Amino acid sequence: MKKSIFVLAAFFIISFAISGCQSKTTSTGSTGKMITIGITQIVEHPALDSAREGFIKALKDNGYEEGKNVTYIKENAQGDMSTAETIAKKFVDKNVDLIFSIATPTTQAVKKATSTIPIVFTAVTDPVAAGLVKSLDNPGGNVTGTSDMEPINDQLKLIKDLVPDAKRIGIIYNAGEVNSTVQVKIAKDDASKLGFSVKEATVSNSSEVSQAAQSLVGKVDAIWLPTDNTVASSVAAIIKVTNSAKIPVIAAEKGMVEGGSLATLGISYSDLGYQAGLMAIKILKGEKPANIKVETAKNLQLIINQKEADAIGFKIPDSIMKKAQEVIK
Repeated sequence: MKKSIFVLAAFFIISFAISGCQSKTTSTGSTGKMITIGITQIVEHPALDSAREGFIKALKDNGYEEGKNVTYIKENAQGDMSTAETIAKKFVDKNVDLIFSIATPTTQAVKKATSTIPIVFTAVTDPVAAGLVKSLDNPGGNVTGTSDMEPINDQLKLIKDLVPDAKRIGIIYNAGEVNSTVQVKIAKDDASKLGFSVKEATVSNSSEVSQAAQSLVGKVDAIWLPTDNTVASSVAAIIKVTNSAKIPVIAAEKGMVEGGSLATLGISYSDLGYQAGLMAIKILKGEKPANIKVETAKNLQLIINQKEADAIGFKIPDSIMKKAQEVIK
């Protein structure tokens, strides 16, 4: 009798334990484990912030909710490469399940730190030139993501449409950012074909941006801003100078227009981050980064800043206004 009671008790204990394990699996995903994702961002500015939020939204829309089955470790290097490398080492030491890297410098840092933890990037202009992937179609290794390569030729044509008499274009960028030098090379080639001359003003940090803008006053008819992280974080300083000189500024993306630039024909960083999030989900479900093609933005947006046009006394042609997806007033 005692033996039967003992066997019965053991049965209930085992059943309870199995039930507990099943309950854990239901709450944290098929692996029964809370997923940890490290997010590293080179600097804080609207475009990169939007990409981060887009990524998190994509995961949430597909069942990965912060605090329930996914934990995010969010870090910002504040423009410092040594800090980016420290963040990368931190993620490796914590053995996170996946790293989401925003911008070229941070992605280079995490790639250098690990060859095993999956890395999904966004806001990287040329991942091949940056040494992150073998090719866009076949990334290889543990890295893939979404590129923010802009329609540079179309943006320069937008300058011609907005400022028909413009002959001289100024470009402000950080020569130390690989993504920027790639864009500027393309811009110079395209500008020459469109009949523009180009005047460059390079910076190494945000404190030099205002002086760079000032150096272009009287020498250019319009300014084009690439998706440069140093410049994007200091758009207000540029606009302060250009507004005084009545120089129209055409930017590469929406955040810069919201920051005071006149217009853009560019991508949505929120959408780009969302695309990266969908790629991350594939990896979390078992696909290899090496086999997931690098993606580019699917949709372009013509955005006009009417408030800025009024500030510099600039008339936006009706033909351009009719095509705009968004007008900032």
